[in-house]
Amino acid sequence: GANFEICIENIDIGGPSLIRAGAKNHESVTVVTNPTDYDDVINSMSEHKGATTPQLRRQLAATAYAKTATYDAAISSWLAEQNSDQFPPLHTLVGTRTQVMRYGENPHQAAAFYRTSHNRSGVGTATQVQGKELSYNNLNDTDAAFELIAEFNDPAVAIIKHANPCGVAIGSSIFDAYESALRCDPVSAFGGIIAVNQELDATTAAQMANLFLEVIIAPKITESAKDVLASKKNLRVLITGEMPEPSAGGQTLKMLAGGYLLQDRDAAQVKIADLETVTKRSPSDQELLDLIFAFTVCKHVKSNAIVYAKAGATVGIGAGQMSRIDSCRIAAQKAIDAAEAAGQSEPLTQGSVVASDAFFPFPDGLLAAAAAGVTAVIQPGGSI
Repeated sequence: GANFEICIENIDIGGPSLIRAGAKNHESVTVVTNPTDYDDVINSMSEHKGATTPQLRRQLAATAYAKTATYDAAISSWLAEQNSDQFPPLHTLVGTRTQVMRYGENPHQAAAFYRTSHNRSGVGTATQVQGKELSYNNLNDTDAAFELIAEFNDPAVAIIKHANPCGVAIGSSIFDAYESALRCDPVSAFGGIIAVNQELDATTAAQMANLFLEVIIAPKITESAKDVLASKKNLRVLITGEMPEPSAGGQTLKMLAGGYLLQDRDAAQVKIADLETVTKRSPSDQELLDLIFAFTVCKHVKSNAIVYAKAGATVGIGAGQMSRIDSCRIAAQKAIDAAEAAGQSEPLTQGSVVASDAFFPFPDGLLAAAAAGVTAVIQPGGSI
């Protein structure tokens, strides 16, 4: 928060230089840059007549270089910001390891979690109050759930499976939103992850406890709700303290072979005033609300993405298909299955709206949606 001149004046020169020199000379010098290493140094000196082992000194040297590299990276990033250089020629990424996991996405892969200095509220800053250790997939899916639910101001619940939502809803309360979200696809919700955007109460927690879940994440949880969830000892329960700002800036990174892609995070939020009606009939007020809701959820579904919604709740979701028509059909079939599970003869998509994350390249997707009973469509446009 200080001005440019004060920040420049406070950049340390001698400290990093001495640390790097000590690290380079680790054959004769033990350089310690983190208090967490004190015990290792003391134990080594106790066991070796006041000396440290070459292996420990080399390990500490690596830690020291990482420390000075982190320091220089912070300065470099700050200077790039001052220069309004969003994508500098050399990009540095620094993380602090907080967890070594039992395995990664698959059992044969090693993995660890690193926290960055950009403390966006969410899974990386949350406090775990109960349950087993979080896995790689738990963290990935929980992040997807919490980022989705942050889009809404009304009480909202998202149920996530394999980083895709299988049910999302807003309601007059978290309890109402949970019931509506679960109704969309109760089968896929088994073993899923639930995110809520307001305080989780005991009544809703009791309903959630009836379902096998991996993770529940919320900004706040009442003490009585914690007591209810405590009966599920393996269930991971996370508290973030606050919700992230959906329109805030930031960057996302995707690793590739030999490099990575860096881009702005998708902070766009579409509002009713942004919409253009290109049909003879304009959507009703309720349809407009559902269209915005469906399009917001669609942003967090893997492409090709199709979302059917009605009365502030998803009623069918098609995700990650190679063809958009397949996503339309899968979403519609999910709605039929959910209706049958609820003992209803009419599919949940009857009278719903549908959102697509990209234009429909052919009429088949729109025709499939019409056959499912939709009354309005929202999509980015671009197809003749």
